[in-house]
Amino acid sequence: MSMDHLSMDHRSLVLLTGASGYIGGRLLKALEAAGRPVRCLARHPEFLVTRVSSSTEVVQADCLDRTSLALALAGVDTAYYLVHSMGSAGQFEEEDRQAARNFADASREQGVRRIIYLGGLGNQDQALSAHLRSRHEVADILRGSGVPTVEFRASIVIGSGSLSFEMIRALVQRLPVMICPRWVEIKAQPIAIEDVIAYLVAALELPVEQSVVIEIGGPDQVSYGEIMQEYARQCGLRRWMIPVPVLTPRLSSLWLGLVTPIYARVGRKLIESMRNPTLVFDRSALTTFGIEPKGLRESIERALHHENREFALTFWSDALSSGGKTRSWGGVRFGTRLVDSRAIQVCVPPALAFAPIQRIGGLNGWYFATFLWQVRGFFDLLIGGVGLRRGRRDPYAVAAGDALDFWRVESFEPNRLLRLVAEMKVPGRAWLQFEVEPNSRGSVIRQTAIFDPAGVAGLFYWYALYPIHYFIFEGMLHRLAAIAERKPGAASLPTLDKSPKITVR
Repeated sequence: MSMDHLSMDHRSLVLLTGASGYIGGRLLKALEAAGRPVRCLARHPEFLVTRVSSSTEVVQADCLDRTSLALALAGVDTAYYLVHSMGSAGQFEEEDRQAARNFADASREQGVRRIIYLGGLGNQDQALSAHLRSRHEVADILRGSGVPTVEFRASIVIGSGSLSFEMIRALVQRLPVMICPRWVEIKAQPIAIEDVIAYLVAALELPVEQSVVIEIGGPDQVSYGEIMQEYARQCGLRRWMIPVPVLTPRLSSLWLGLVTPIYARVGRKLIESMRNPTLVFDRSALTTFGIEPKGLRESIERALHHENREFALTFWSDALSSGGKTRSWGGVRFGTRLVDSRAIQVCVPPALAFAPIQRIGGLNGWYFATFLWQVRGFFDLLIGGVGLRRGRRDPYAVAAGDALDFWRVESFEPNRLLRLVAEMKVPGRAWLQFEVEPNSRGSVIRQTAIFDPAGVAGLFYWYALYPIHYFIFEGMLHRLAAIAERKPGAASLPTLDKSPKITVR
């Protein structure tokens, strides 16, 4: 994209940071649906370009790199700042501080008219956790730029895929008897994700001449224990809570990492924030915006409704900074789901990289360790599953809803995405996903296995078979790359021009 194009005077151009994250991903879709011209700032634009509409710009920049921000902010009217470093393994407060300073200075220099920021509730007169203290400090830095800043302060966000909701969901689903530290009695004022997005979008039209702080929350002031009990009630579960006041935030986070499992680094920061009440005292948002937030019961109902829809509309772990490495022994754990992801670079365009993925299964096979796939299929038949006998309806074309051996196609986007949901017998739910992203050297093929274990049996299944899965998936990925690039010795596949026209049902 040329400098001339970026420096055009877009009178209502909106810059969105954090579009790959949970809140930012939802906000992006809302802004696009409202017809707003949007520019997304991303450290890795190649992972975002396929998620945006054709009218949305994606530019490469990093809030920790001051020199990269001027081009991204050129011509911007309103900037959303949804950046945080809670997933960082280092000193997240210093990173948050530096990123905010860079963004504030660049916004002022580029003539940005307004900054909209989402922070956290919490009484500044009390001893706040490091996370909440950093959220407030970032707001102070943004206001200090002189650019009018609309700061929303929210408590726990209830929505399918949010970090807090995943933690609650996992605790309630996994533990019939919960040993509860003191933080479960702390009061919060949860708000539905839809209402958060509604406030963020409405702030574009808010008449603002100077910075304002707006507290937002649902109508219910409840403890975290009451939130878990309401979730259990809606799921038809009976849960007992035993208070144990001796658990420190650090011990609680390690315990949380074992039983939910949300990994301890983020869990500790989250729990430390839960020691502070997060309640709305200034209710002016209700009259200023005319938005009537949903209560806790309805918020959880909607979250449960969307829980299995495309892994929720967005997921907290989508943010590239949230989990560090995407593959480790046994996979990375997000909520109750275990995720094992790997990627490989190929020097061909996306259409060629995706071709062998599109034809996977059936008579084309699974490209690597075919005997092991056949053994798994035979074992599945023995225990009453579908096995590999179904094959696929067409050796070339694929569409959402198709049966594919012992999988079913859950989602398909030509030359970009194939997501399969398991229909073999497993102690839980399983998905296998392939994505192709373009980059300057050709394409990146990413393969991701996701497993939502059902209790201890599911966890045993995942970890017992992980070495075998690692061997199969690693070999399959390299074989896909070899076929895509037609390396010597790679199996030949029919050329794309022989394939029938693909339609998505």
